[in-house]
Amino acid sequence: MDKSIVVIGSYNIDMVVQAPRIPSPGETILGGTFSMVAGGKGANQAVAAARSGGSVKFIARLGDDMFGHQAIEGLKADHIDTTHVVQTPEAASGVALITVSDEGENAITVASGANALLLPDAIDQADAMLASAAIVLIQLETPLETISHVMNRCEAPGVPVILNPAPALPLDDAIFSKVAVLTPNETEAALISGLPVTDVESAKRAGEAILAKGVGTLIITLGSEGALLFEGGTSRLIPTFPVDAVDTTGAGDTFNGALSVAMSEGKSWEDAVTFANAAAALSVTVFGAQPSAPRRDDIDALVSSR
Repeated sequence: MDKSIVVIGSYNIDMVVQAPRIPSPGETILGGTFSMVAGGKGANQAVAAARSGGSVKFIARLGDDMFGHQAIEGLKADHIDTTHVVQTPEAASGVALITVSDEGENAITVASGANALLLPDAIDQADAMLASAAIVLIQLETPLETISHVMNRCEAPGVPVILNPAPALPLDDAIFSKVAVLTPNETEAALISGLPVTDVESAKRAGEAILAKGVGTLIITLGSEGALLFEGGTSRLIPTFPVDAVDTTGAGDTFNGALSVAMSEGKSWEDAVTFANAAAALSVTVFGAQPSAPRRDDIDALVSSR
């Protein structure tokens, strides 16, 4: 086994409009700056892991279009192995429409496109890569049948899987017993547990319900509160780092990418979550998803400042 991190997931081009606030249903408001930046939860996490110091391999499907060509160029620029990033003429590359408010909050609509074609056969084609990985990191912007297939493929060689259950979707309970690390946010933890999550105490109750489903280690991310770590029969809040937020898009992805690197390096759970918190904190100070993923030196400097 090498120390590589295999990220399986989506690539989207993010079309972003900055606006005073998120519009209500049926409302049109005049926005400000428009930009197009690379995104998609899978690609965001792959880039975040690479910039955090990881050796990263990415499995994805792109359209045979301008956005797809740009995607591969961008991934290679971050030294990500794109052997199993395949362009297809059957669908366009994924697109996300994002509105970002002056307060840094966001609303996102995604057209999955080629991401929907990341099917189990794509995983089979990368079987050797998976079997030798230190960690596999996946999310829920690709077909659920593929998620289940990844779990099954990683079980025999004993490769730990981090599942970031985002966006929030109902999941078969059978999946959870095969997850080494589950990383929901408040919304996702509430959906999985069936319990409301509004603060640290309610997150603890939801976490206990989730652990009962068979998850190995659970980390509930709580935004500016930090991250609630459930490990070894106990739970503890790992505080984040105070920053002035500009754009929260991609913060959770940055957390997961950095966490995978920390795990691959054998850091303790507390140090791993602290490292991931620092990366996520830095990411919200910069506009955009992939552009905001910080570099290793900056993450280490912020961790050392505590």
